[in-house]
Amino acid sequence: MRTAIRASLGAALALAALAVAAGPAAAAPQGAVFTSTNTAAANRVLTFDRAGNGALSPAGSVATGGNGTGSGLGSQGALALTRGGHFLYVVNAGSDSISTFKVRPNGLKLAGLTSSGGDQPISLTVHRGLLYALNGESGTITGFTRAHNGGLAPLPGSTEPIGGSGPAQVEFSNDGDTLVVTNKDTNTIDTFAVGSDGTPGPAQSQPSEGDTPFGFDFDKRGHLIVSEAFGGAAGASAVSSYSLDSSGLLTTISASVPDSQAAACWIAVTKNGRFAYTTNTGSGSISSYFVGREGSLGLLEQVAAATGVGSTPTDMAQTASSRVLFALLPGTGQVAAYRVAGDGGLTPVDQAGGVPGSGAGLAAR
Repeated sequence: MRTAIRASLGAALALAALAVAAGPAAAAPQGAVFTSTNTAAANRVLTFDRAGNGALSPAGSVATGGNGTGSGLGSQGALALTRGGHFLYVVNAGSDSISTFKVRPNGLKLAGLTSSGGDQPISLTVHRGLLYALNGESGTITGFTRAHNGGLAPLPGSTEPIGGSGPAQVEFSNDGDTLVVTNKDTNTIDTFAVGSDGTPGPAQSQPSEGDTPFGFDFDKRGHLIVSEAFGGAAGASAVSSYSLDSSGLLTTISASVPDSQAAACWIAVTKNGRFAYTTNTGSGSISSYFVGREGSLGLLEQVAAATGVGSTPTDMAQTASSRVLFALLPGTGQVAAYRVAGDGGLTPVDQAGGVPGSGAGLAAR
């Protein structure tokens, strides 16, 4: 009997030792992060499975059916997810088209390829049953209606020229009543009133507070938060905030709050509206800002995260809870994940590779 007990105990201890050696079982993916290769020969979407804590695992790629440019797009919003995360839209800037993907538990499925209605689409925005594309080379915005299956159909009368030049991003306001476009070359911000039929009025072009307005996002109260790259000059980067009225008029709230970094280009605001982050492409860092209830800005950390020498951080994306922030680092071929603390601080979680230097756009679900 004692011999049998000893044998059983020994077997149990051996199994326990094996379990410790093997470590905890891998967590099932809680979602995914997407980016595009933007390669000239054939654009592809790279997928990374993500755990609840933001840990990343490469999960393959799928062809978009179009071509990229082979170099950075200089824009924010090259990928757009629908609110429920059921469809992903991707620009093919080298072949003037938009790819539609159905997001399934086992990966992406290409569901359609649509002309962007202009030359070199660089940014997309979705709101309910509409999608708008910003065509950088032709300097226009063009709208599409979205079917329940994710398909796109051109919206008659929706193409409008932008008011400035060097566009960087198009995005709907929170209520969908206004489209906003930033213009890097003319230091202007365009607004377009969106009618009940989904078509926009003419551009209202207004001066930016700082030079080279680039990426932007809205807080939950509808304030517009805009990065200012100041031509990439060392130590000159800043972020401004504006209110936006129903006619599309912008009123400055905080003007050019500096982060003393280089080339602040991309912006992400947490879903609770409390914090804003900007990637400083020229200095390999992410800066953090506090956002007040009235839309005012205050610098939290000049370097909330150091992304590394030569990393050239660009696009950012968040989980639905805003507890994890992801950043695209095309200079080092990676996507990085950061845990967002209650005070807005960032803690590195993970990095996953395989992104080419031409990579553009980032979306998370």
